[in-house]
Amino acid sequence: YSRATSKDMTIPELTRWAKLKGVGLLGTGDFTHPGWFQELKNYLKQVSDYTYEYNGVKFILTTEVSNIFYRNGKNYRVHNIIFMPDFETAEKFNSMLSNFGDLVSDGRSMVSLDCINLVELVYSITDKALVVPAHAWTPHFSVFGSLSGFDSIEDCFGKYYKYIYSIETGLSSDPKMNWRLSKLDRITLISNSDAHSPQNIAREANVFEIVDNCEDIYTEIVSIIKNKDRKKFLYTIEFFPEEGKYHYDGHRNCKVCCSPKETKKYKYLCPVCGKKLTIGVLNRVDQLADRDESVIPESAIPYKNVIPLIEIIADALGSGKGTQKTLNEYLYIVTQVATEFDVLLYLTEDELKKKINPRIVEGVLKVRNGEVDIFPGYDGEYGKISIRWVNKNIVESETEPSGQLQLF
Repeated sequence: YSRATSKDMTIPELTRWAKLKGVGLLGTGDFTHPGWFQELKNYLKQVSDYTYEYNGVKFILTTEVSNIFYRNGKNYRVHNIIFMPDFETAEKFNSMLSNFGDLVSDGRSMVSLDCINLVELVYSITDKALVVPAHAWTPHFSVFGSLSGFDSIEDCFGKYYKYIYSIETGLSSDPKMNWRLSKLDRITLISNSDAHSPQNIAREANVFEIVDNCEDIYTEIVSIIKNKDRKKFLYTIEFFPEEGKYHYDGHRNCKVCCSPKETKKYKYLCPVCGKKLTIGVLNRVDQLADRDESVIPESAIPYKNVIPLIEIIADALGSGKGTQKTLNEYLYIVTQVATEFDVLLYLTEDELKKKINPRIVEGVLKVRNGEVDIFPGYDGEYGKISIRWVNKNIVESETEPSGQLQLF
């Protein structure tokens, strides 16, 4: 129900792709939309007080709200993720939120509500909820956004800042960039896929250690995030931030991409047309940082960079990401060898080589070692990434099935 979102974003499809990726827990997204809310109720089975399930994959109730408001004569636009424990509290939230905007026109509800009042509203319903600023650094719609955000969480949420335990780093920043702000040391950094299609599930993810017999995963997850529990929050899985579409500064229409240093040289104006450059995430972090890149806070949760497997395959085979050749190889691997995360992160080189094209194995190992070149994303354009191959010649797959594979 959200704009620019695949029609395949259904609970059955999300579940199927979660299994291929190796994901055991998903946020529902968009529970504020009446149509999606009804689908969630139709598909999800409640397996504990605050945890739901469909076909072996666990779900918790989440949504993203676009807060658009004026404060002291200035316009702010901030996206926030809301966690709610169950359908009853989510329904109460939806009813109250509908007083501030139209919840039907878009899956991600747009409301005329100050972030301060949003937190107040959420916690008036239940203390089991969680409010997390979404993609915290993107220029247009985030808490630290260069175009419509604030300089601190305290400025944005006022007296309720103490109820903000976490931020979502977004695709264009990684934990290391956020560690440069000492005020974020108390904050738990989470990374979500922000998927607009099932195939993009888990392009970023959070890895928690939760016992198999845990009866209430929702409460456990919220507790881990609130307490920044490093024993149970093992690491996040991250895009290379340069690949995100707002990492560098620039002007897309003129194809101008600038580092923060170059932007200063150009006096924040496009050198081609003279219009203002869109200030990206790296520059914005530089503006707000109070320490350098070498600092690793004691409370820091580790992270691992990945490139989606389908992108590695496409680069290895010299085929497009959306071609049947690439898809066939991908489906062979994730259905016959191991889940995507097992391939990207956990299987040894020997295990990978037993059943996977050696060139794809080379790509996986090089990504693990950070042996990649990236042209940074800017002003809404994703970055372009390439692997540093030993030999640029394409090796035909010895494992690729003949004909076309069907996913289901």
